[in-house]
Amino acid sequence: MDEGIYDREEYAKAMAWTEKYCKINEGDDFKNRPEKRKTREQKDADWEFIVKMTLIVRDLMQGNPRLKDLGFKEEALGHNAIAGGFQGQRQWTDWKPNGDYTEALMNTSFDWNGIREAFVLATENDACNGVAMLFGHLLTGCGQMFSDVRTYWSPEAVKRVTGKELTGRASGGIIHLINSGATTLDATGASVNANGEPCMKPSWEMTDEDVKACLKATTWYPADRDYFRGGGFSSNFLTRGGMPVTMSRLNLVKGLGPVLQIAEGWTVDIDPEINQILDKRTDPTWPTTWFVPRLCPERDAFKDVYSVMNNWGANHGAISYGHIGADLITLASILRIPVCMHNVTDTDIFRPAAWNAFGMDKEGADYRACMNYGPIYK
Repeated sequence: MDEGIYDREEYAKAMAWTEKYCKINEGDDFKNRPEKRKTREQKDADWEFIVKMTLIVRDLMQGNPRLKDLGFKEEALGHNAIAGGFQGQRQWTDWKPNGDYTEALMNTSFDWNGIREAFVLATENDACNGVAMLFGHLLTGCGQMFSDVRTYWSPEAVKRVTGKELTGRASGGIIHLINSGATTLDATGASVNANGEPCMKPSWEMTDEDVKACLKATTWYPADRDYFRGGGFSSNFLTRGGMPVTMSRLNLVKGLGPVLQIAEGWTVDIDPEINQILDKRTDPTWPTTWFVPRLCPERDAFKDVYSVMNNWGANHGAISYGHIGADLITLASILRIPVCMHNVTDTDIFRPAAWNAFGMDKEGADYRACMNYGPIYK
């Protein structure tokens, strides 16, 4: 940033696009106390900073031949990265604008150059969730959500704090997925399929109308400066309900190695008044997704919505469009990563036939086979 290792011409193009489609949707600075609010000039400088930051992160990952023309031969090569991440909190965000714009836009299937393949960029130094995002992206071609698995709301708790009841698919309780940055803008659900239903699309199916709809559905709020002292902007939207999604996470267990968790389910719509009240319990300037997993009473981890969150290995999850749990299980077996939790129907699961030699307990056999054959992922 300080040495100006970015393409000035592309920066001008990116800044003009951002001002037209993002800055114009800048939300009120309601989260910050008056003495904490930045001036208009400071906010304008933040916009310029985060756009440059996005250019630089992209070039670090994939390289940019234009940098060679500018005298930066080594930087022009990039790192040929299939995935990346940004630590941010707190070493960066205590004194520089946050990475929320960069993370969100990199994970989205478009930018100022038009429709393109989404990148995989995790946040908060969570490489494990970055790997889960990479799995989802490679299997679907879609942008990925990086979300905090933040809060479980029971029907009783919702009634107590809002006076209203959850209905429909949400009636058994909901999980609040929310994170300040790395959720793809595709997760607005503003794109629609041939039946007019909200969806997320691989880049080759995206249209200009989809792009405009996703941008229109997103508000960019000035960052909460009690949380991000350096400022910046955070994306905000409410994911449309009715989309089939799969939440997954890779966890590292000492003495065991990586294990994979999978929860298929749906995004859900809830009463707008309930949403408004619950959203304020966390951060109303961040993107919100209400998630309900598919329950399986015969499996303890999926006997109810609370159990899914209670058995989740960390407060982060990677969320992909579609029910791809069976594909994730097959991929994990190929890599020799055991699956410790899933709600995929047994008849949909395919593992190598050799797994049958390790016992009739399918999940136990998975662990034994993966240990016996050894990791492929290294």
